[in-house]
Amino acid sequence: MNIELNGDTVEIFSPPLTSLLTVLREELDVTSPKVGCEAGGCGACTVLVDGTPRRTCLTPVAAVDGAAVTTVEGLGTADNLSTVQQSFIHHHAAQCGFCTPGMVVSAGAYLDAGGTDDRKAIQEALRGHVCRCTGYYKIIEAVAAAATQSRFDTTTTAEDASTVVLSGGSS
Repeated sequence: MNIELNGDTVEIFSPPLTSLLTVLREELDVTSPKVGCEAGGCGACTVLVDGTPRRTCLTPVAAVDGAAVTTVEGLGTADNLSTVQQSFIHHHAAQCGFCTPGMVVSAGAYLDAGGTDDRKAIQEALRGHVCRCTGYYKIIEAVAAAATQSRFDTTTTAEDASTVVLSGGSS
């Protein structure tokens, strides 16, 4: 079996009924999809399969043979973050970070499908994602801002944000 993982074709050696979550984490060393409830209810393991959010804990790897699988790493790089990644940083939408990868890929899919800054529509798009820190307000604001690109500096990088957070300000 093969998948296109974040733009690169990779061969899968696990048995066909192995969960995509296990394959990603244990065979391919991609740890952004988190092991949460393992029942599809928390969203921590969400990735995009051919552009659609999927719970990897419920998806046998055979079901995605030949598909394009995108994790949060495939959305952007530290030097070139996606709009939604930049917005999550700018709006401090990540607290502990456990739910963040699944939220970001689902938010990205919502925006790629023409999603707007309508808060109720964003809530619906992120339904089934559980933030254990209850940071939903900032998450929804980050997605809304990414939809309009009007509330944050799109040149912010992860390195810049980390510098501000770690040093208490810019140098």
